[in-house]
Amino acid sequence: MKIIVDRAKCTGLGLCESVAPDLFEVDDSGDLILLRDEITEDRRAEVDAAVSGCPTAALRLQV
Repeated sequence: MKIIVDRAKCTGLGLCESVAPDLFEVDDSGDLILLRDEITEDRRAEVDAAVSGCPTAALRLQV
């Protein structure tokens, strides 16, 4: 599975980082950095929470 970020929609609020800080990081300029874009099934619930919690719908999970 792969995390996809729509950079045009991402505003760098950091809610994804608060849900999964070892997968997402917002840098000092407000840009989202994917620390890992490929994930395993055991991380699915955590990533689903980050995706559904994104207020700008900038994240999706490609299965």
